[in-house]
Amino acid sequence: MVNVDLLKEMCELPAVSGYEKEMQDILKDHFQPLADDCRRDELGNFIARKKGKDCGISIMIAAHMDEIGLMVKKIDEDGFLRISAVGGIDPRTLPGQRVCVHGRDKLEGVIGAMPPHLLDKKQRNKAHKLKNLYVDTGYDREEIEKLVSVGDIISIRRDLKELENEYVSGKALDDRAGILLMYECAKELADYNHRAEVSFVATSQEEVGVKGGITSAYNLDPQIGIAIDVTHGLMPGVDKNKAVEMEKGPVISFGPHVHPDLFELMKKTADDRSIPCQIQPTPSPYGTDAAGIQVARSGVATALLSIPQRYMHTSVEMLSLKNIKEGAILLARVINNVDDEFVEGLTCF
Repeated sequence: MVNVDLLKEMCELPAVSGYEKEMQDILKDHFQPLADDCRRDELGNFIARKKGKDCGISIMIAAHMDEIGLMVKKIDEDGFLRISAVGGIDPRTLPGQRVCVHGRDKLEGVIGAMPPHLLDKKQRNKAHKLKNLYVDTGYDREEIEKLVSVGDIISIRRDLKELENEYVSGKALDDRAGILLMYECAKELADYNHRAEVSFVATSQEEVGVKGGITSAYNLDPQIGIAIDVTHGLMPGVDKNKAVEMEKGPVISFGPHVHPDLFELMKKTADDRSIPCQIQPTPSPYGTDAAGIQVARSGVATALLSIPQRYMHTSVEMLSLKNIKEGAILLARVINNVDDEFVEGLTCF
């Protein structure tokens, strides 16, 4: 069983893109016993390095620690906070959410909107737009201006809940689930005498342009980079060609951002070890840290391992813990299978 307590701790922390400090502190506490050293770089990426017996091979494993959120755009004359998005927020999911406003103090609030009783028939059937939503803290303007400024960050409040059949639901599973997979992989590697030096990177600001993935890959200059993220799981109304099964294991992607030799290594390792997995074509390289890692310096041989998830970018994201465990086992065995011959072959034709 994976460390659900760690996942709960991470998911319930606020870490809106660019404001990931609390996450960095938690990760240091948990990764330090499994790594040779831990550090934070200039952009706020957290890096835990585990040495291998062959210091000439370097692998970067990356999962982003930031989450989507909001920012105070304006304070109305009645004290209501008008908001703008940080990352890919869907305004349809916001009305009625509990939030925390990170001003001079942390303030509880709720996202309000005009109730349907007061809307005319034409408006009643339309989704709310972000410009029409606001945060209500209970303070009037004079009081709120002492505590909150334009530009302050707002995070969604939601507890992680354990459901049946090893499922969990909560906010920011995209991509705290990926960080948990990295952590479980680091635990698995304690039993291996792997050749490669492995840097586990919790990247910052993925939701606003994969910035941490780009800078950390440039800094570490690995021969191999593997991004860990989430992908859409099947749910009612979703085309089977656009999503994956929730119960059939983690997902190995292929496409222009994935080195074919790495794809084959991951697939063969899963087959040889009878680890359940799924294969997913991803024609576009964008949407994960893989896109940033691949183009660092003169290029990095990159792969993408994903966790099936429902309700992405909402506060009730849902996934199976079994896929995290299986993904961690697969990733550890892939790392253990990387040797000098494999790395040399990455640039051969």
